[in-house]
Amino acid sequence: MKSFAYVRAGSVEEAADAYASHPGARYLAGGTNLVDLMKLGVERPATLVDVSRLPLDTVEELPDGALRVGATVRNSDLAAHPTVRDRYPVLSQALLAGASGQLRNIATTGGNLLQRTRCPYFQDTGKPCNKREPGSGCGARDGVHRDHAVLGHSPQCIATHPSDMAVALSALDAHIELYGPEGERVLPAAEFHRLPGDHPERDTEIRPGELITAIILPAVPAGLPSLYRKARDRASYAFALASVAVVLGTADGVVRHAGIAFGALAARPWRARIAEEALLGAAPTAAAFEHAVDLELAAAQPLRDNAYKVRLARNLALDVLSRLAPATA
Repeated sequence: MKSFAYVRAGSVEEAADAYASHPGARYLAGGTNLVDLMKLGVERPATLVDVSRLPLDTVEELPDGALRVGATVRNSDLAAHPTVRDRYPVLSQALLAGASGQLRNIATTGGNLLQRTRCPYFQDTGKPCNKREPGSGCGARDGVHRDHAVLGHSPQCIATHPSDMAVALSALDAHIELYGPEGERVLPAAEFHRLPGDHPERDTEIRPGELITAIILPAVPAGLPSLYRKARDRASYAFALASVAVVLGTADGVVRHAGIAFGALAARPWRARIAEEALLGAAPTAAAFEHAVDLELAAAQPLRDNAYKVRLARNLALDVLSRLAPATA
């Protein structure tokens, strides 16, 4: 393993300063993805800035009813938090669908958002990958791509984002708090991750040196139904082939609120804006759900071996919508 320096930060400001003063630095929290990538030689940081002991490990309710989740809250703790389970069940379900219990005990909220693709061409330094080495090519496009993107991909990259949690955050209209050299800023979770375009090496909109400090879950009406479903090759400890998070609210016999996001179909959680718009004001019927989901997935561009993902995602979405519709009546 390549040698590296280690700095333990005592505050958010100290972490940002340490990152800025050490070229080639990376932040380290749970390390469940970063350490693996270091072992593979994909990541070769000159310095690790340890942020795991920063006071960012609490969940607190804000005056307006929103929930602020610190960036170092462990995935297992967040999934089990009573307020999250009560008000945001889709988030708890998504977290419990990810990884294993042991990993959830270590993985952090901020780190979950920043985990990188599990594309085997990205993880193998002997294979071409524009995400890992811009300009080297995309080995997956003409190679093994059964698990890869059907939405939003480009000639440069067809990788998918692996997070379950991020899909739920997108559907929930969550926001992400950041701190960096230019101070604090906030981004919508649905806009945090990037599509590949001509720069697949850029996974997110995070700026150099910025640190995720918290996630803000908006206040929601009591009992607002939500649900997460994930299809995978085995029952546990497997990344999604397709997943969907839905938040659905109705009143007076029509849909008044719809938050829908797909996972494992693109390089970021795919917020289904077209489907949402089609549902608003419509009666929550099977026909309306089919129409909305088909409109959204019409943009899919499957490759040689992954067209099954479109039908799989469609079936998952229709199942979740139908399950939630009776709860909204």
